[in-house]
Amino acid sequence: MSRIKMMRSVGVLLLVGLLAACNGASDLGKSAVPLGDFNLKHNIVVAPKVQKVPLCRELDKDVMTTMLQDAVAERFDRYDGDRLYHFGISIEGYCLAPPGIPVVAAPKSAMIIRITVWDDAKNKKLTEKAHQITVIESLDQGPLVGSGYTKTAEEQFKNLSQNAVKQIENFLVRENREKGWFNGSGPSAKPATAPVADEDAVTETEEVAAAAVVDTPVTSGR
Repeated sequence: MSRIKMMRSVGVLLLVGLLAACNGASDLGKSAVPLGDFNLKHNIVVAPKVQKVPLCRELDKDVMTTMLQDAVAERFDRYDGDRLYHFGISIEGYCLAPPGIPVVAAPKSAMIIRITVWDDAKNKKLTEKAHQITVIESLDQGPLVGSGYTKTAEEQFKNLSQNAVKQIENFLVRENREKGWFNGSGPSAKPATAPVADEDAVTETEEVAAAAVVDTPVTSGR
């Protein structure tokens, strides 16, 4: 995505901030949405060319990738289906709202990500092209007071991450319904308090997942 297009996309979101949904983590205490035989193995998040909207708060790139990776684990480690799948996620652009003038200009936080989904057994991408997701923050502080007044940059990004990951789940559910991505032995989910996946299992395929994000061919080496 070009810098101009990314800035334009985030800018539109900032103008329509009232369309923000409820917090993306609000359903984590409930049973996981059925996703057939889905079981997430590698959860890789990168931000090689991330762009920040001017005048917005800045957050360290490593902090952002770790927080989004944690949000992915929080939602998808609940699944323990019979087949393994991998995520390659790239953070493309973001705006963490600075303090604004209440009522007149209460800026909203926003983020754009791209995700590629891999089928481990078939060693192939399920997404022909990386799927783009754009989210804005939840309005849990109210529509007239910007989160720049009430939250730290880390709190803002955590909310964006949880909202983005919920949209990833919605995308997977839709693709499974329409294309049968995860049709197999049926859904199974761990309790909501399940631990995060082992980090050692993640690091061994960082190059493969990073290549997946930018839609380049990879070889499993198996």
